[in-house]
Amino acid sequence: MRKIVITLNLLLVVVLMSCKDDATSKINSSNLEAAGERDAAAKMLPVMAFEKVEHDFGSIIQNTPQETVFKFTNTGDAPLIITDAKSTCGCTVPKFPKGAIAPGESGELVVNYNGSGNNLVQKVVTVSANTEKGSEQLRIKAFVNPKGGAPVGPLKQS
Repeated sequence: MRKIVITLNLLLVVVLMSCKDDATSKINSSNLEAAGERDAAAKMLPVMAFEKVEHDFGSIIQNTPQETVFKFTNTGDAPLIITDAKSTCGCTVPKFPKGAIAPGESGELVVNYNGSGNNLVQKVVTVSANTEKGSEQLRIKAFVNPKGGAPVGPLKQS
């Protein structure tokens, strides 16, 4: 039995040693360059840098439309493409720029809120884009006072 094991080990060593071709001779340098360029391009991503990610409308009268603008800059090294922007409800409507935003360029996302609700209202707008995270979240809030009633909530300070 011991002779069989030794013989099989020697046979295995001979087989492994005979397959020792130089692998580097099989590499095509033009394919290597193309793969390097492709990998470098895959690492280039856009980045949405917002001036603010939350806006407080303060104390407002119920059903009074409000609007705010979220300004952003593409601080990445690839064109930014916003594919969608959605709110947590139909009372908040985001409008986003169509088309690509080049690196270093800025854009604006406009959010309209119809003023519905009572007391403290908070809404989230989710922006889908080709960034590394895939989405960004923006928030708006307001203290909504009933129509015809006296203000009961916090007043917006200037």
